[in-house]
Amino acid sequence: MVSKLEHVLVRTPTVVGNFVADAQWREPDRTALVREHEQFVLLLEKLGCTVHIAGAVDGLVDAVYMHDPMIMTPHGAILLQMGKRVRRPEPAQIRRDLERLGVPILGELTGSAIADGGDKVWLDAKTLLIGHGYRTNSEGIEQIKNLLAPFGVDVFSFDLPHFQGPDAVLHLMSVLSPISLSRAVVYEPLAPVRLLEFLKSRKISWLTVNDEEVHTQGANILTVAPDVVVLAAGNPEIEGKLRESGVSVNIFDGANVAVKGDGGPTCLTAPLLRR
Repeated sequence: MVSKLEHVLVRTPTVVGNFVADAQWREPDRTALVREHEQFVLLLEKLGCTVHIAGAVDGLVDAVYMHDPMIMTPHGAILLQMGKRVRRPEPAQIRRDLERLGVPILGELTGSAIADGGDKVWLDAKTLLIGHGYRTNSEGIEQIKNLLAPFGVDVFSFDLPHFQGPDAVLHLMSVLSPISLSRAVVYEPLAPVRLLEFLKSRKISWLTVNDEEVHTQGANILTVAPDVVVLAAGNPEIEGKLRESGVSVNIFDGANVAVKGDGGPTCLTAPLLRR
């Protein structure tokens, strides 16, 4: 998740649907929603990414958060099953997008397994961290482990806290974003103790996010190359910490497309190829 991002898939946000009742968003400015997404795409292209754009899907408000319906691996995509009922059509939709682009599909979750892509963090090509919470269950973790076992990938799971309950979104990436092989950004109050201990055991240090900026996606950061990141505007403290530590920070206005739906710049992307 910190190697150079070369190909990435995004989805144009829909402006059709009940954002509040169906998806538990805070009502966005729908014109600004589309404009912010367009500016986000332009920023990724400026940073050297080839951006593939999937069309909006009316009524699937959360589908703009392309990171969640799949896990991209070095061996192909794993299609997930989503715990949030209104998002359950999304994996089938992203399958069509991946097939159109010729992206290989490694496998898919079945039965009672659920998982969101936002609950996974690749530390390196052989180490995958998964958050066990309301959006990702034990069966989902086990099936992901089984799909990756033939490739020698070690999968470690960490229990996420109850926080605001099953209807609120809390992903592993809500509290952890790698910015290089040796550094990350962490929101400590909700980070599992075992996770922090694991990071220390791997000699990974971190910058901390404060209680206010975690709600404006200060802990959800997209790394496009080691120490080159994209951060939602409105997070001056973590932005300052990143810059002071030598990180190149690229800001985008995500007041509607990110903050109103509780999804940061990583959530807006489905990475297809990193080198």
